[in-house]
Amino acid sequence: MAPSASRVLALLELLQARPGLTGPELAQRLDIDERTVRRHLRTLDDLGVPVVARRGRHGGYRLLPGYRLPPLMLTGDEAVAVVLGLLAAERTGLHAAAPAVAAARAKLERVLPDTVRDQVRAVADVLGFTAPARAATPPDADVLLALGTAARDHTRVRLAYRSWNGTSSERDLDPWGLTFHAGRWYVSGHDHNRDDVRNFRVDRIARVHVLSPGSGPPAEYDAAEQVVVGIAAVGWAHPMEVVLHVPVDEARRLLPRSAGTLAPHPSGTLFSGRAEHLDGAARMLAGLGVDFTVVTPSELQSEIRAVAEHLLRQVSPP
Repeated sequence: MAPSASRVLALLELLQARPGLTGPELAQRLDIDERTVRRHLRTLDDLGVPVVARRGRHGGYRLLPGYRLPPLMLTGDEAVAVVLGLLAAERTGLHAAAPAVAAARAKLERVLPDTVRDQVRAVADVLGFTAPARAATPPDADVLLALGTAARDHTRVRLAYRSWNGTSSERDLDPWGLTFHAGRWYVSGHDHNRDDVRNFRVDRIARVHVLSPGSGPPAEYDAAEQVVVGIAAVGWAHPMEVVLHVPVDEARRLLPRSAGTLAPHPSGTLFSGRAEHLDGAARMLAGLGVDFTVVTPSELQSEIRAVAEHLLRQVSPP
C-alpha cells in the first residue's frame, strides 16, 4: 500500500478512536505536517467520509455525529480464517515483516458483528499449537513490498546490501521470487554483479532502488528450491558424504531439502552435505531410522560410534 494511502487509513482510524484531536495532534501522531493532515482530510471528504472541524477550547476533528463505517462484511467462517491466519503468521515467524498482528486483530474484531466477534475471540482464546513459536528475523516491510512488486513486474533493482560479515555493497538484481524459510525472508534472482543466480536475505537489505525493466525467471525456475539448495551449499566446516541404503524418493521424505543434495547410488542414495558440528550430524543420521554408510569424513564415523555407545548405555542393565 502506498505510504499516503496508509496514512489516510491511519487518520481515519484515529478519528474513530480519538474524536476531537486537533490538527497538530494528528500531525504528531501520524508523523506528518499539518498541511498533509489537511490534504488527507480532504481525501476522506472526497471518499464520502464526513469529517467535521470544531473550533475553540474543546474543538478538533471528528467524524460527523452518528456516522459509522459499515461493519466488515465477513461471514463467521471468513472471520475465523483471517484470525487463524494472523495467529499462524505470528507463530511461524511469517509476521516478521509486518509485526502489528495484535493491532490488525483488534481492528478486525472492532468492526465485526457482536456474535461473530465473540465466536472469533473464543477460538483465539482456546487455540493451542504443538510446535513451539519460531523466532523470526524481521526485514523492512517497505523493502519486502518493493521486492515483491519488482519480482512480479520483472523490474531490475539495486540493493543496498550487508553481507554476513558486515561488508556493505550495492547489487543489481532481477528479483525472481521471495521465499520464507526457517524464520527468514529471502529474495532470489539474477545478480548482475556476479552474473549468477543468487539468494539474498531480505533483513540485510537496507534500501531498494528501482532501475529499469529486467528479465523474468526461466520457465522451470523455483525460488524456494533455489533458496534451500543455496542454504545446503553454505560452507559449513565439515563436508560429508553418506550412502543411505534406501531409494532416492524415500530419502527425500526423510531429509529436509536444506540438509544437502541427494543422488542415485548403486546401494541406494548418496547424500552430500556440510555440517558445522559433526556430533549434530551424527544424531541426525541416527534418527533417520535407516541403514547408512559413512563415506567421509572419518571423524563422522567416530561421532556415530559415540552416539551408538551412548544409546547402548541407556538400555544396558544397571
